[in-house]
Order: sequence, then C-alpha cells, then structure tokens
Amino acid sequence: MRSRTRIAAAIAIAIAGIGAGAINPPPASAQPDWAPVDTATIHPGVQTFTEGGQCTANFVFYDSTDVYIGQAAHCAGTGGSTATDGCTSGSLPTGTPVTVGGATRPGTLVYSSWLTMQQHGETDPEMCQFNDFALVRLHPDDTANVNPSIPYWGGPVGVSEGGTAVGDQVFSYGNSSLRFGLTVLSPKTGLSLGTTGDGWSHNVYTATPGIPGDSGSAFLDADGNALGVLATLQVLPVVGSNGVGDVSRELAYANASTTLDVELALGTEPFSPSLLPIGGLPLGLG
Repeated sequence: MRSRTRIAAAIAIAIAGIGAGAINPPPASAQPDWAPVDTATIHPGVQTFTEGGQCTANFVFYDSTDVYIGQAAHCAGTGGSTATDGCTSGSLPTGTPVTVGGATRPGTLVYSSWLTMQQHGETDPEMCQFNDFALVRLHPDDTANVNPSIPYWGGPVGVSEGGTAVGDQVFSYGNSSLRFGLTVLSPKTGLSLGTTGDGWSHNVYTATPGIPGDSGSAFLDADGNALGVLATLQVLPVVGSNGVGDVSRELAYANASTTLDVELALGTEPFSPSLLPIGGLPLGLG
C-alpha cells in the first residue's frame, strides 16, 4: 500500500500538470469506438440506482480494458443525507451492483473516494468534505451502447485547468426522474460563485438548481472542459446554489491512490455553448 505522502505527492504532480496534458485524455483516436450519439442508450445524465438511492451519472471514463460511468460517492452512502464527510461516512462496498439507465445489465461499483480515503486514513478536512466521486464499471455487454457526449451541450473537450473564478459561466445537464419527465429543465447554464475548499470544490448557481436525484451530474466550464461533479445543495453563499467537486482533483486522487489508470472520455459532439435551454439565460449575481 502506498503511503499517504506518496499519494499526496502524486496528486500534486498530476494537478500541476493538467495544462501540460498530465491527466487530459489522449487523442480521441485512442478512445474506444463509441456508439453514435443519436442511438447510444448510456451517456452522461442517465440515472443510476444503488439499493434505493437515485443519482445522475456525470462523465464517461475508460482504461485499456473497461468503460466506466461516474457518479458521486455519496450515492452509495449508508449514513443518510447529513453524512457528508467522506472520511467518516458509511458506504456500500465496492462490488455493489448499480443499475444504470440505458444498460441491459447492472454495472459494478469499483471505486469510491469515500472508501479509499478511509482506507488510507485521510484527515485533510477539505479533501474529506469535497472528494465525492465514484466509478461504476459497465458490463461488457453494454459498452457498445455508450457515448460520452454531454446531452444538449456536447463535450467534454478535456479536463478543466485551474478551476473557476466568480462570474465564470458553467454548464450542466441533470435529468432527475423527480422532475416527472420535464426534460426541458435538464440542461442548465449559470455562473460560478468561485472556487473553495482549497481547490476541491466550486460553488455554482444555475437557472434551476440541482435537486435530489441530480447528485453526481456533470458540470462543464466555459470552454467545455470537464469541471466537476454535483455534490451538494447549499444555503451559503447563495440559497439554492450547488457545491461541485473538482473532477481534476478527484480523478487524480483515484488514479494515485489505487491501481486504476482511468482516462476521461472526450465527447464525440462539439461543445455548443451558444445553445441556451428555455428559461436558462445566463444569470447575474444581483
């Protein structure tokens, strides 16, 4: 088992090298052959279900042998909605079956940041609070039905570099079934309220805030890069804002602290920020 010092050093190197491509995916030609976007049944935004818990998948990931879809670690939590510290909160174990929308077979929970931080005895309060990321390995029977493009917006085109500043535009897609089929509310655009948690989190405010069932949803930055994973509905700094875990740090931690060597899958569709959802005009902070 690697020491916590070695893990921290590996994460720092990976984060520092984002701009140089250290954790950006290789060119699209190195990726699996994805299903056409108009026929793919598995993609960012599908619902995931783990023993009664409902969440929304964020990005697609892959390695040399498997394809994964991301969700929030707390989607497999066992401590209720108030258990948010990943270093102390209970979770279902890896190996737990996960029902994935559009899949014909259950996926398998193969990574949880919560379980991994507990295994390594992490105590950093910002990491413990905001590193909320999990990977579900898709069954081989379903990998031919996957497309990694974010519905409506397209992308991601890479991994976000350096987080967000106050006022930066962000984009998301959440498709909670609790909206009773109102898919017009699924695509969202809004503004960042700034990076927090020593870089582990971003506070964002969108035209319709994330609701239960949207947890785990993907967020893109203004350039179409993968920014983060929807983790919390917040009261501060703005009522109805959401906390979004920084996916560059979460992915770096996953690869540095386990035997995983997972890449973000790039979207096959171009990022189209000019498309605005109905009622989803960019928001001011006033």
